[in-house]
Amino acid sequence: MKNPPDGPTKTVRNEWFRRKTVESIVRESGQEKMAALHGATLKRALTARDLTVFGIAATVGAGIFSMVGQAAFDGGPAVCLLFVFIAVACGFTACCYAEFASLIPISGSAYTYAYASFGELIAWIIGWDLLLEYAIGNIAIAISWSSYLVSFLAGFGINIPAWMTMDFLTASRAHLAVEALLRGGQPLAKIWVDNPDLKTAYDAWTSAPVLGPCHVVANLPALFITILATWLVYTGIKESRNATNVMVGVKLAVLLAVILIGLFYVHPHNWSNFMPNGLTGVLKGTAAVFWAFIGFDAISTTAEECQQPQRDIPRGIFWSLIICTVVYVAVAIVLTGMVSYKELNLGDPLAYIFKDRLPWFGGLVALTALFAIASAFLVYQYGQPRIWMSMSRDGLLPPIFSRIHPKHHTPSFSTIVTGLMVAIPALFMNLREVVDLSSIGTLFAFILVCGGILVLDHSKNPPKAKFKTPYVNSRYIVPLLYCGALVILYRYFKKDAWDPFFSMAPSANESGQIEAGWTLFQHKIPMICFFLAATVLAALCFAKKLSLIPVLGLLSCVYLTSQLGVTNWARFFFWQMAGMAIFFLYSRKASKLISHKNHADVEN
Repeated sequence: MKNPPDGPTKTVRNEWFRRKTVESIVRESGQEKMAALHGATLKRALTARDLTVFGIAATVGAGIFSMVGQAAFDGGPAVCLLFVFIAVACGFTACCYAEFASLIPISGSAYTYAYASFGELIAWIIGWDLLLEYAIGNIAIAISWSSYLVSFLAGFGINIPAWMTMDFLTASRAHLAVEALLRGGQPLAKIWVDNPDLKTAYDAWTSAPVLGPCHVVANLPALFITILATWLVYTGIKESRNATNVMVGVKLAVLLAVILIGLFYVHPHNWSNFMPNGLTGVLKGTAAVFWAFIGFDAISTTAEECQQPQRDIPRGIFWSLIICTVVYVAVAIVLTGMVSYKELNLGDPLAYIFKDRLPWFGGLVALTALFAIASAFLVYQYGQPRIWMSMSRDGLLPPIFSRIHPKHHTPSFSTIVTGLMVAIPALFMNLREVVDLSSIGTLFAFILVCGGILVLDHSKNPPKAKFKTPYVNSRYIVPLLYCGALVILYRYFKKDAWDPFFSMAPSANESGQIEAGWTLFQHKIPMICFFLAATVLAALCFAKKLSLIPVLGLLSCVYLTSQLGVTNWARFFFWQMAGMAIFFLYSRKASKLISHKNHADVEN
């Protein structure tokens, strides 16, 4: 029997997708109102310049010191054009973030934006996903910083014992693997030749102190950077701002020196073969270059600590994106001009190009990488507690997560929990596989922010933002782009892309293993989903005359998610199931919208 229109089905649906109105969010964002509702407020101390520095800190991390070499090796000097192209693509999403930030001056970032546009369930999903981008992603950054520090000190003959820089699980697994090979009759010398990656981890296990049955193996440098960053975030926004300003100043000064000094070593003939591997080679680095631009979204978590958030956050987002683009393009031009692109398949290309020319400067570049990674780590460590604070204020997390320190004016409990969530796994675990989830979490947030702008634009009474994403009618542009992309794929990439996608013939994967049937088909599922999404969006653009910029941002992010592999999507699904369990067991019942006194502030 069907439920009546106003029956249980509609009631449940309304509960899941009830929304906070933009007007109510803005009304509650004033400091006096915040103090009355939550007992304390964050300190407003950030200007547009500070926000720009935060954006640069989060964006210019380890990528410029490592990723640019691989991208230049694949694409040649033409990689500088790829940086421009990706910057424009990121600009689409940046416009959507800027519009929401000028509309909603709350620290919840994409979580709060989704609450106002899609409703409570989607807001919870994106809040849960942002945990992947900030806290889980920072585990990888802490481990990366530790590796850079160990390598840097080793260059000066300072060798930290392996058991102090290795995570417990990696060392334990290496020990078990080596013991199994030894029992199989293989000599240790042959094991090291066949499996060189096992040696350091095995040595860490065998040389570690033993307490009872346990070997003491822990990544102490990762613990150190986590404690330091958490302490700065806990003690106040001014301390975090000052530390970020110093680190960004150092890395920009060194990168500027790389560009200016490098110009004297440029040989123009290195640019003569501008696109050696064709367009395919240039586009091969798309995903890596895109990740190098991620970070501008972290600015939106500072809204409640900005002096004029609705004006300054959009400025900070755009200025940081522009500065990072100029730096990336200039470094790529100089790098490919100093040496042949064939020499750049390295993990540390900037240090390499100066190794023989100016050895001391190469060491300075390596040191700057530590500052670059640390500044990105600090900004992400800053952002996560504020998202939890916003979710707690809405009742989706326990009230203690929104507790504000009376002296430091920071979300104290959330900051400590974030520090523990990063420190403990980084200390004992190797989460490289799990951390791939952070890419999906970031892109999913971007997708919902772009989609949220489209939803608000087509609502009954669209709110007026201080910054408005420029409207360009997509009715004919997107369908033409869609058809044009299909024609180009078939005409120019038929052998490399079109035919393999539609073929189910057994083929070898990157590891050389033959795949067929379901094993082969499952890897095509993400791309099939992208084509379906692109088809639906092209139809909606024609029918609804959607705004072009959010649509292009949405399509760019959906495409990049399709490149992350079906394994990561499976892990993402299980992560979402865990989040859904928390939502239905606690958050849905504790939501403050249930007992909201002013029903005009709630939309179903």
